[in-house]
Amino acid sequence: MVPMTAEVAEIPTSEAIRELAAAVDRFCTSPVPESPEAIGWELVHLRHQCDRLELEFSRRAAAFAATDEYDQQGSISPIHWIRHHCHMGGGAAADRIAVGELAGSLPQSVHAAESGDIGFAHLALIARTADAVRTSRGTRLDETELLDKALLFSVSRFRDFCDMARHAADAARYVRGEVAAVEARSLTIKPGENGMVFLRATLDPEGGALVRTVLEPLARPKGQGDARVLNRRMADALVELAAHALDTSSHGTSTRAHIQVTTTLETLLQRTGAPAASLDLSIPISAKAVERIACDCNVTRVLLGADSMVIDVGRSTRKIPGPTRKALEIRDRGCRWPGCDRPASWTAGHHLVHWTRGGPTDLPNLALLCRRHHWMVHEGGWQIVRVDGGQFRAVAPTLDFYQRLANGTATSTA
Repeated sequence: MVPMTAEVAEIPTSEAIRELAAAVDRFCTSPVPESPEAIGWELVHLRHQCDRLELEFSRRAAAFAATDEYDQQGSISPIHWIRHHCHMGGGAAADRIAVGELAGSLPQSVHAAESGDIGFAHLALIARTADAVRTSRGTRLDETELLDKALLFSVSRFRDFCDMARHAADAARYVRGEVAAVEARSLTIKPGENGMVFLRATLDPEGGALVRTVLEPLARPKGQGDARVLNRRMADALVELAAHALDTSSHGTSTRAHIQVTTTLETLLQRTGAPAASLDLSIPISAKAVERIACDCNVTRVLLGADSMVIDVGRSTRKIPGPTRKALEIRDRGCRWPGCDRPASWTAGHHLVHWTRGGPTDLPNLALLCRRHHWMVHEGGWQIVRVDGGQFRAVAPTLDFYQRLANGTATSTA
């Protein structure tokens, strides 16, 4: 990027801009109204003035784009120049130029924006749609129908009507846009410090809708006391969805696909000084995490000699047999945590007294828990206990888990 030339930098600011800046200074130093109602109405009028300025900025941006000044200053396009010098995103700069170029052909929409009946965002969508129709058909857009919708709907809802108009103008081009969006799908998974994993994804509208449709119901707060923020609940929902996919799909094999955990007997029994367990595609995990995973899993015994050579491999045995699991699902019907509505297919069998501590794998010692509540019992310090009548009660730890984590005392009782 070539910086602005000295000649450009020395052009004096117009008197109108100086007066505008002074008026903005006065407003910004004025006190905020004490009444909430007054603040609200002030926001409405302030937004209207901002939209008026955006419209005037657009007219001048279009006038600038019609020159070669951007090229003289070393920019590759007017959008590139505006993005850099006006500190805007590329999409925002393109919107302003589009509005400025088409303002003369959209008199009703411009008037509606100037009068405050619609916002600048509505006007930008109308201008973009008009540009798309002009490119596809070579004709001007009849703005009346779109303007009627803009007057009624929010920007997000109004965008759908603009897309419909684009499709009506050139269905083949609309399909090409959908294809390009699918081809632009991207998901990267990168490891971070301490075994953390960072995901970054770009999805097309249909793919994004599918993911949201699946995750958002799973991310709803789970009863009273669920203080997780939305981002945390969405992350938990993604993990729960992955666990459910592993539990319900054999991936062409005779056994369900699962992650593999390698642990010593000492770790499984939570002996003092025992090493952490190994988890495929992750860093070592704690004995508490192993205890939770081992509640309902296949366990294969491998005996090693003093030289770490394998001397015996036992048969894989399932901790909760199939008939017992079916009976458990019929009895519990879903997660037994009070207030939780996860169905049985989204749960794991939990040993009230863990089998490593002598707890039997039979119905009186078992309860279905969803992934989050199973985690809360083992790593989170909660307890799930049976009370009179066969119901279950969740017993909270003395301190919130995150408080104890901060204090370095995050231990758990199964």
